Amino acid sequence: MEKILYHQVISWDRKKSTSMNRKLIGEEPLSIRLQGKAYSVVLRTPGDEIPHVAGFCLAEGIVDDPDDFASIGFCEDEDTNVVTVMLSASRRDNIPDILERRGFISQTSCGICGKEVVEDLYQRIHPLTDNITVDIQRAFQCVEKLSDQQPLRHMTRAAHAAVLYDKHFEILSMAEDVGRHNALDKAIGKVFLSHRLPNACLLVLSSRISYEMVQKAAKARIPIILAKSRPTSLAVELATKFNITLATAEESGLYIFCKPYRLV
Repeated sequence: MEKILYHQVISWDRKKSTSMNRKLIGEEPLSIRLQGKAYSVVLRTPGDEIPHVAGFCLAEGIVDDPDDFASIGFCEDEDTNVVTVMLSASRRDNIPDILERRGFISQTSCGICGKEVVEDLYQRIHPLTDNITVDIQRAFQCVEKLSDQQPLRHMTRAAHAAVLYDKHFEILSMAEDVGRHNALDKAIGKVFLSHRLPNACLLVLSSRISYEMVQKAAKARIPIILAKSRPTSLAVELATKFNITLATAEESGLYIFCKPYRLV
């Protein structure tokens, strides 16, 4: 499996055509198995499979703590397109409804919308209660420097990125993927598995801020989200209920859509 593949294309410059190779970002299915049974399949860029699945499980409510995993790893023969999750006995007893699902529809991927989603999520995830503040100029610079964390995008023009910072603006983790949800799951999963997720303060995204991205951040207890693209109306509504700060970077500075008190 490769993150980067080469493909021959025809380049036309308005005068002549030339054959050349161009880099394409890899995309393959990742099968997630829970307690030995098929749970979900996501399309992603190969790499960081274990953190990816860990972040996915956190967002879906399968786990709340790294210790909820009895094991998480590749299936037989090191097949990196299949990851199996086994839960601790105590965690299995706490989520029988999830384990008994027959037809699975992800709660944190594209495809679910509607105002009722906000109320449903609000019942399951508690609003953030932190009083943290960060320097608005330095936060803006994190968005400006996002391209420095995107080597795959520079090569393929087809990758999303998610970068997590602590309150001192030190990078905790970063990830790129063809899917914006996958990039965020990978970035969160890396710090979640290393027990550093409580240090995450600021999330910077290359993509638009949609409701499912806010949901993932809320489950990870990340108080500030900055992005290069504006949020959807449902994302702002959800972030307001969860007490999460949303802002986007534009040429003139930042547009802060809700909970501006954290950016000072």
